[in-house]
Amino acid sequence: MKTTENAREQIGAQLAVAAAQALTADLASQPRALLVVSGGSTPLPFLQRLAEQPLDWSRVDITLADERWVAESHPDSNARLIRDTLLVGPAAAATFHSLTTSDATPEQGVAAVAARLATLPWPASLVVLGMGNDGHTASLFPDSGELSLALSTDDSVVAVRAPSVSQPRITLSAARLHDARRHALHLVGDAKKAVLAQALSGDDARELPIRAFLTCPLTLYWAP
Repeated sequence: MKTTENAREQIGAQLAVAAAQALTADLASQPRALLVVSGGSTPLPFLQRLAEQPLDWSRVDITLADERWVAESHPDSNARLIRDTLLVGPAAAATFHSLTTSDATPEQGVAAVAARLATLPWPASLVVLGMGNDGHTASLFPDSGELSLALSTDDSVVAVRAPSVSQPRITLSAARLHDARRHALHLVGDAKKAVLAQALSGDDARELPIRAFLTCPLTLYWAP
């Protein structure tokens, strides 16, 4: 068990160094740089180690690949996770852009979130994706009625509902997630490794949405 924990810490630290290098490289030639991260439990070591990286955080914008439509104080909020783990110490100087509004539903708030995202310095320096055991990434779920829209639209964000998740969500569209200089896929566990292998053997993103990103350069960070 300790060996597994160590491996996950190590891969998270490696991804943190790579993210810092990507941001630093882009900041050398542009005034600001954008990082897109994912929520959940897998990124914890990555986010904690990234917060320790020495770079000009005051010129870094951070947003999320997706978010549950809950208050930022809610335990399930990805924004809360980012504020608690990444926006600490020197990294607190970064500017975080949430994916929620005070509207009651993501459908009501999606236009305001899209307008907010339009002000950011795209293309992102790095998009860090995760993946669930069902092959979803961000909030692109196989059983979502909005999946086809999220995979095909030119809009930046999509309001999402799916039977497999209890809360409505908002997600960056596949097109917006593709709009980056670099992509990383951060996974842990043998089960997700098997799902990724399955995804690599086919091309229907409606079955396994992670497939929408396997055609672009993608660096895999995996630990048992």
